[in-house]
Amino acid sequence: MKIHFLGTAAAEGFPNVFCSCDACKKALQLGGKNIRSRSSVLIDEVLKVDYTADSHMQALKEGVHLGKVEDLLITHTHSDHLYAGDLTSRMKGFSHGVDHPLTIYGNALALYLCKQYDLHTIDNGEQFKLKLVEAFKTYETRTAKITPLKADHDPDENCFIYFIERNGKNILYGNDTGWFPDDTWEWLKDQKIDAAILDCTVGETGNRYSPNHMSVETVKEVQKEFVRLGVLNKGARMIATHFSHNCGLLHEDLVQIFDSSQIEVAFDGMILEL
Repeated sequence: MKIHFLGTAAAEGFPNVFCSCDACKKALQLGGKNIRSRSSVLIDEVLKVDYTADSHMQALKEGVHLGKVEDLLITHTHSDHLYAGDLTSRMKGFSHGVDHPLTIYGNALALYLCKQYDLHTIDNGEQFKLKLVEAFKTYETRTAKITPLKADHDPDENCFIYFIERNGKNILYGNDTGWFPDDTWEWLKDQKIDAAILDCTVGETGNRYSPNHMSVETVKEVQKEFVRLGVLNKGARMIATHFSHNCGLLHEDLVQIFDSSQIEVAFDGMILEL
């Protein structure tokens, strides 16, 4: 399994183009892995998690062809995770040579926003398929077996993280969420994980059970709980991502912080092979 990190920032990007804080100024000065666009991953070129406003430029920068994507998983409807209007570029006349539908999986609000751009009726429904999903139900997609799990994020929405099974590998995609809800932990205790991609938006806070978004300490505590539950396969990878400039930590700072825990720090363009 090939996991391509197209973006690794929180909602405002890193640096925030409107911001003059020290972290943003230093990130801009140093460049490289400190320049982060909004978070999304691409799996084996055929499955994408979230569609951000940065998706167009991410595809150009990384040299990926989004026309190959068959399944799109939406975690929730915040604009850094679903920018539905841009998907109209996939319709006939705007794009050519796309010979399969893009199936979009998400909660009711995500599908409602997609319908505002008529994605369900474009080209007589041939280009897009909208599939409503519920937490803890497993779905067979064209590219993987997926199970949405409850996230601790926006209390006004059914936000998901996803357990994704493909080609004998299991990954947990954990953006956006704080410490997992109890029923998500209950479901996870019976699984085996080859890679866990975890939200680390807020940096170091001292809170091991951070709500809404994870802190450095929460990511480390999740790792400890995974070990306690015995859910990590041998050689399993732990990856932190979704960083806000408000955490004040640049890439090398994060690498140093997580080094002793053997937790990897994602960056835009990073490719993980399982």
